[in-house]
Amino acid sequence: CCDMNTGAKEIQSILEELEELKLSHMAIELQRLYDHPDFVNTGRLELISAIIHAEYSEKLSKRYMSRLEKAKLKGSDNCLDHCVDSKERRYQPEDIISTLSSLNFIRTGMNLCIFGASDSGKTYLARALGAEACREYRVGYYHCDNLASELASIRKADFKLYQKKLRFITKLDLVILDDFLLHPITEDDEVKSIYDVLERRNEESRSCVICSQRDPKSWPSMLMEDKVSSNSMLKRVTKHYNVIIERKITT
Repeated sequence: CCDMNTGAKEIQSILEELEELKLSHMAIELQRLYDHPDFVNTGRLELISAIIHAEYSEKLSKRYMSRLEKAKLKGSDNCLDHCVDSKERRYQPEDIISTLSSLNFIRTGMNLCIFGASDSGKTYLARALGAEACREYRVGYYHCDNLASELASIRKADFKLYQKKLRFITKLDLVILDDFLLHPITEDDEVKSIYDVLERRNEESRSCVICSQRDPKSWPSMLMEDKVSSNSMLKRVTKHYNVIIERKITT
């Protein structure tokens, strides 16, 4: 058994060094363990593991919160556990949420389309997937109209900046486009911008989640009847996973 007086001096020295290294959570955990009556019986590896885990957990938490903020998902309480068949809605195909919750579709660069009427829960599911993905991946959440407008404006003003913005969006592990083609896109630059995003991400095998209440057959009419662009988008974004959320009529 160690001399507790000597131990106290050594612990104090270690705590000061940890604080100097800005490893405050390791210091807090070490102090907590040292103050516990069973400290002298704690194994060395157990002690090392505990204090490192305290700092590691904090770093992971900060990274997760940072990714949520950058993804525009901070403050979201959307949870995949709530995306289950209920009296209000049903998810098709069966057991699709379990399949998606593994996030394997991101690892393999596959796309996901979520279809359903207004208020069916499309955005909730997409944001829940995005929030979960932020634990491992870099995510971007965008409203289709806003992104198209922003990119088109940059494209007109500064093409080099537009290319830089495209590269940033392309490198994200997951991009969520909500309210996809909710309103007609009437500017050619906006059509080209959305096409460029989807095309480049397809070339890099990067996943997209598309939320739309419109049947893909109606997409050409929302894209200035640009059948080339709409058919190209259709082939790229709907070729992997498609989820339909059916709202149940309650009486």
